[in-house]
Amino acid sequence: MSDLGELPADLGPLLRHLEACYPNEGCGVVLRGAPGGPVRVRPMENAYDRYHAQDPEAFPRTSRTAYHLDPRELLAVFREADDRGEALACIFHSHADAGAYFSAMDRTLAAPDGEPLYPGVGYLVVAVDQGRATAARLYRFEAGDFREVEVPLGAGD
Repeated sequence: MSDLGELPADLGPLLRHLEACYPNEGCGVVLRGAPGGPVRVRPMENAYDRYHAQDPEAFPRTSRTAYHLDPRELLAVFREADDRGEALACIFHSHADAGAYFSAMDRTLAAPDGEPLYPGVGYLVVAVDQGRATAARLYRFEAGDFREVEVPLGAGD
């Protein structure tokens, strides 16, 4: 299996957060300490509905089919990570009853001009079907495109 160093060994807390967000998409980030150091899951609010209410043209969907990391919360997370000597390792979100794939919108948000917004950061997409995490895939930007790695959810996967 490919190196999944940007993910915690135990995906349980991350998966429970995404399952608790169902039937909407959940989201958050994974932060990493020094190279090879520990990783930490930081669940975040899916702020999409709030932004949709303010500007439905710019945010035409709902949190059922989209996610949005609030810029203020993300800035606070970056400050917290900086204080702890951590760096952004992975952005994660779920797809509710829609599969673990990197959608066209996911790709556009991750690499708006064909270059990654956060170089070296992975993107984990977790399928949450009927409230239960069923599949996960990690996407990394390599050689001009996103490459997919299947991620086992736990024992027996």
